[in-house]
Amino acid sequence: MTEISMARALNEALDMALASDDRVVLLGEDVATTGGVFRISDGLLERHGAARVIDTPVAESGIIGAAFGMAVAGMRPIAEIQFLGFSYPAFDQIVSHVGRIRNRSNHRFSAPLVIRMPYGGGIGAAEHHSESNEAVYVHTPGVKVVVPSSPADAKGLLLAAVADPDPVIFLEPIRLYRAVKEVVPEGHYTVPIGEAAVVRQGADVTLIAYGAMVRDATAAADALAVDGIAAEVIDLRTLSPLDHETIVRSATATGRVVVTVEAHRTGSVASEVAALVQERALYSLLAPVERVTGYDTVVPLKRSERHYMPGVDRIVAAARRTLEA
Repeated sequence: MTEISMARALNEALDMALASDDRVVLLGEDVATTGGVFRISDGLLERHGAARVIDTPVAESGIIGAAFGMAVAGMRPIAEIQFLGFSYPAFDQIVSHVGRIRNRSNHRFSAPLVIRMPYGGGIGAAEHHSESNEAVYVHTPGVKVVVPSSPADAKGLLLAAVADPDPVIFLEPIRLYRAVKEVVPEGHYTVPIGEAAVVRQGADVTLIAYGAMVRDATAAADALAVDGIAAEVIDLRTLSPLDHETIVRSATATGRVVVTVEAHRTGSVASEVAALVQERALYSLLAPVERVTGYDTVVPLKRSERHYMPGVDRIVAAARRTLEA
């Protein structure tokens, strides 16, 4: 077993999905000849052919509309949108059709498709290329929203998403594609959708994150440990449905909670997690729930991005505030 990046792990998952099931197709802008804007689908055209790995026009609504039709007809399409911020032209397809077909048809039809989208900042791309508006889709009934934070989880969660009977929006943190390597199991395996992971155990404060922010939360836990503060780190992994039990158990045990996301603060997943903790663990809390987030503004240009992105220092400061309350 060798250490590989998240980009390589995702490529392996796509390769396995295409090889193991003739119903699986991959479609999107530049996914075939170029191998994807981040080279996640590199080599798949050569291995699986142009009927299975399909370059599409620059038309996000058409990509999702075509994938939706394939899914309803019995196929298992994996549609790629180049960036989360490019998905807005396809929003009507996702909200009005993809997410509603099971309910609309009284369970006669489902749409087992995966919509892959790179998201988030940290690489200086700015604006639409760096947005973290996942809460829009978390608020959409009928779709699941999954965000891996490690190569092993990325492979297992993507294979689980392909096998899921309902639509899954699969968000890939851009700055993690090649930032870290780890040992990833060979062969086919899945990571359950809807289950958070306790990345690090601790009794003093709970740090909750997902995607690229898990690394920052873990680094913050390391910094707190220098002063004898034991922080528990939870990786949500799935944003819809949320793993309520893991969140509430940890909040009840530590009595202090910090939720960190790089998305805009208002209406973010951090707000939903904070509300959940207040509803189900209020009497165990020793301090108000802290949110460490991006700001309610457009992601700035590269030279100002570091001021927008939440980071280790802000997470540590929030954790200390809960301990001083």
